[in-house]
Amino acid sequence: MRHRAYEDSALPIGSGQTISQPSVHARYLQLLGLTGHETVLEIGTGSGYQTVLLSHLAARVFSIERVPELLERARDVISEAGVRNVSLMLGDGTLGWRQHAPYDAILVSAAAPDIPRPLLEQLADGGRMIVPLGDMEEQMLAMVTRRGEQFERRDIAPVRFVPLWGTHGWSG
Repeated sequence: MRHRAYEDSALPIGSGQTISQPSVHARYLQLLGLTGHETVLEIGTGSGYQTVLLSHLAARVFSIERVPELLERARDVISEAGVRNVSLMLGDGTLGWRQHAPYDAILVSAAAPDIPRPLLEQLADGGRMIVPLGDMEEQMLAMVTRRGEQFERRDIAPVRFVPLWGTHGWSG
């Protein structure tokens, strides 16, 4: 796929998964407005591309991937990039990673029918979450901001992502 590296399109990364087009990654990162001091949770490590970008924009990055083969490849990519502020976990991303919460930002890289409750619980006060919400075919990219015990949702744009499988996502 190297010959398609400069296209602004989603590409397959194996195991039935895709990497989002670069403009979508840029939009996610722009919306979060990271300053370099944040603790960030990424749901869906995938190829590790966005993880490496996050590592340059945040103090600490915790990333969860459910597909073992993808996680191992991403681990190699992240290591080759010389990144030292990323921790990876194999598991159900809809459960989050409570051990390192609260998070200043959460990026969900797969589409959920609803916002996973554990992720809301792990979002810091003032924290922002970007998540595609909808059915299996079409979703709306949403930004959720925590204000105390309240959550403000702002719809950004229609998108299309792979499904978020897990306890608080799609099952099957």
